Amino acid sequence: MTQSLLEPNSYDDIVVGGGPAGLTAAIALADSGAITALVARRAPYGDNRTTALLGDSIDILDRLDVWRRCSGKAAALRAMRLVDDTGRLIRAPEIKFASQEIGMDAFGYNIENRTLLIALEERAAELSNLERFDDEADSVVPGDDEAVVRLRGGMTLSATLVVGADGRQSQCREAAGIKVSSRALHQSALTFNVKTTRSHDNVSTEFHTKEGPCVFVPLPGKRMSIVWVAAPKEAQRLMALSDDELSAAAEKQSQSIYGKMTVEPGRNLFPLAIEKPAAYAQHRIALVGEAAHVVPPIGAQGLNMGLRDAGDLADIVREAIESGADIGSDAVLARYGRSRGPDIASRTAAIDIANRTLLSGLLPVQVLRAAGMHLLGSVGPLRRFAMREGLSPFWRSI
Repeated sequence: MTQSLLEPNSYDDIVVGGGPAGLTAAIALADSGAITALVARRAPYGDNRTTALLGDSIDILDRLDVWRRCSGKAAALRAMRLVDDTGRLIRAPEIKFASQEIGMDAFGYNIENRTLLIALEERAAELSNLERFDDEADSVVPGDDEAVVRLRGGMTLSATLVVGADGRQSQCREAAGIKVSSRALHQSALTFNVKTTRSHDNVSTEFHTKEGPCVFVPLPGKRMSIVWVAAPKEAQRLMALSDDELSAAAEKQSQSIYGKMTVEPGRNLFPLAIEKPAAYAQHRIALVGEAAHVVPPIGAQGLNMGLRDAGDLADIVREAIESGADIGSDAVLARYGRSRGPDIASRTAAIDIANRTLLSGLLPVQVLRAAGMHLLGSVGPLRRFAMREGLSPFWRSI
């Protein structure tokens, strides 16, 4: 479809939602040749959360001419340590994964989300076939030949494909009639950043406690981001601590390996859950990001899966455009579902199993977990396979 054949408010696709996954999807779809509308409010990013971008994510952002704009503000992740800090009778041995063992300079890069969003916004503004609407969707109505998105400001847009990047309470998912299953994990995650007196040497350390993992991830300079998963009451207690008290608690949890810690302004606390929709696309609507999957922040998989959603969808749309196919057709949407389903299902299952085995106080489970960690640490081929698989599924294809 070309611009000359379109009505003024008609597009090939409309992306609803302007988070990292939504912006990446809009840029990737426009880059594929689709005339794209992005419906998202322009607003300063409100917190200091970070994301460890792994594997395919860097490749996708580099291909879209985004990565060069923010790479200088990211910290390389060259090694990861797993430390059993459960204090249980049977504990797993410490494991260290090094990127050089699989021929990589780094597993990925940790970056503040607001820095990534600035780079994405900058790239999106350059694309002539990407039009931004600083508004929110009031309604999304799929039809046989097109879907209609009505904006709160009164404007009406139409497209053959709508991309729902509108988060956990996705209006697009509801409009498509896609049901979602949700399971609360009875855990909460506290996120904040700290300054340290010792260099992190680009090593990320994950302490496994009885209530969940506590991960210290490098940021540029002597700074680190912390994701502290705990039981809800404990997470609320930590959230309520003064800066000095939380700094001391973080240093104690880190076993002082990074020296004295000073908490920076800005904390976030959110409950954890696993959510999975019954389908990833139907009725001219495709889902990306948290509209398509919600997982706890274990193994840094959430946004990385969202970026793969965007990349896969854009590749499928590009091939559909080149063949003259309807990009919102059942056949195209089914292909998207097949491309994303195994990746999302396998990642979600792996995260769920890892979390369950960590929380379990049953002795047989502790034995199995310790044995599994011992094998990962001592068997080279298995360890290297685990490292590569953690970055991107080896079998993944469209």
